[in-house]
Amino acid sequence: MTGATDTASRQIMARARELFPGGVNSPVRAFRGVGGEPFVVERGEGSRIWDVDGREYIDFVLSWGPLVLGHAPPAVLAALDETMRRGTSFGIPTELEVRLAELIVERMPHIDMLRFVSSGTEATMSAIRVARAVTRRDVILKFDGCYHGHADSFLVKAGSGVATLGLPNSPGVPDALARLTITAPFNDLDAVERALEEHDVAAVIIEPVVGNAGFIPPDPQFLPGLRALTERAGALLVFDEVMTGFRIAYGGARERFGVVPDLTTLGKVIGGGLPVAAYGGRRDLMEAVAPSGPVYQAGTLSGNPLAMAAGIATLQALTPALHDTVARRTSTLVRGLVEIAARHRIPFTADVAGSMWGFFFRAEPVRSYTDAKTADVEAFRRFFHAALQRGVYLAPSAFEAAFMSAAHSDSDVAAALERLDDAMGQLRS
Repeated sequence: MTGATDTASRQIMARARELFPGGVNSPVRAFRGVGGEPFVVERGEGSRIWDVDGREYIDFVLSWGPLVLGHAPPAVLAALDETMRRGTSFGIPTELEVRLAELIVERMPHIDMLRFVSSGTEATMSAIRVARAVTRRDVILKFDGCYHGHADSFLVKAGSGVATLGLPNSPGVPDALARLTITAPFNDLDAVERALEEHDVAAVIIEPVVGNAGFIPPDPQFLPGLRALTERAGALLVFDEVMTGFRIAYGGARERFGVVPDLTTLGKVIGGGLPVAAYGGRRDLMEAVAPSGPVYQAGTLSGNPLAMAAGIATLQALTPALHDTVARRTSTLVRGLVEIAARHRIPFTADVAGSMWGFFFRAEPVRSYTDAKTADVEAFRRFFHAALQRGVYLAPSAFEAAFMSAAHSDSDVAAALERLDDAMGQLRS
């Protein structure tokens, strides 16, 4: 069974394979984690997408997280239309940059200053450069299965497509650089403490809720413990909120967990579907960035007016009340899935934080990447295709989180659960 059985998708993907590695412009899109071939999207609206053969899907991938308002939200389209008529790029300051930054800082007051970039990889790479510069240390600590973009320093025991494709590390990363990245299991404070005692660590970088090894929440004392350990060791704590920012809480991880990082990286939601990311934090740290300080980082399209306008429209629409409504619907979906799996007597665990959620075909809760790798990947593969066949699009990997949008209605959730119940039943056949 494949995700693309119709002629138009097959023909387009045949052309794509001649032009792009694996036929795609990002690895997980290739469906290597589930088998088969991807369908080709023609358009999206609200909670749905349609492929080039006219098939409709309820979408819980949402461009891997950015589309918190759903596909083609009128507020974002109107902002883009108004902005692009004045120009698409200037390479010089605009007020739009200031307005979006003010909205971010209002929601995340621990960020005194920030810098816009165009991708999550740029944001995390730049944050680590700042950390190394101000601490005058070279080693960074990350967690097994966490993914922080494809900069060389992060492709050691990484999640997302690296985990999906079964690659422990990436060829092309020099050994000398890889040795400057040490790892620890998620939710293991003892391992972190040992690592900080053995190495002069510049920064500990973490997804506050793991979304790139499947959905893995932190134990209650894990993030507070990290904050205490890094302060004692003189290392900076970096929250990678490219995925979790404005998803797990209206104000992100600080609001949800009460832990204040030194630096934060953001992306996805803050661009409303356009390419934009940011890194920011304490004023004394960010003033090390050029031209205020010696740490160089630049970008031709950083602060692009279209991306800024889309981000402003998205954050203005995402009020605390709307965030809570989306979170409630996400919890309803996850509870329903757990009940469905129990009724079909299928080992299954699921969790949720705000509008971000995920599941594993495993009876026990997942606390680390090691746990995640024991889940039944074959069951996920079969479930993915059964769901897709019934018009529900989930991430094509057992090691990715899922998302809800404001465009998903209660009836969308009910329809999805009905279809996923049928898909779950197929696993028993």
